[in-house]
Amino acid sequence: MLDTPIGRLRLIGWLEGLSFVILLFVAMPMKYIWGNPSPVRIVGLIHGVLFIIFGIVLANVSATQAWPFKFIFRAAVASVIPFGTFMLDKKLKALEQQREG
Repeated sequence: MLDTPIGRLRLIGWLEGLSFVILLFVAMPMKYIWGNPSPVRIVGLIHGVLFIIFGIVLANVSATQAWPFKFIFRAAVASVIPFGTFMLDKKLKALEQQREG
């Protein structure tokens, strides 16, 4: 998966998406229901770093693959929607297989 630019984007997308889901559905309830803000600080920091890395990798891959703006925009929007990067992964996997085949 790390051999190709698209593969690296897929990996970062999965990690970013997973951190977002953990932030929304684990850390936030722990803060607002049980009054424990520590998980939000920790998971929020991890998610923030992964979000920035996702943006950088997306920009890099977009330049090397010459993707149209519409696709780049949709990929960027997917990173701010819960489970969006997981849905994006299906398209990226198809693009990666198409380039290999």
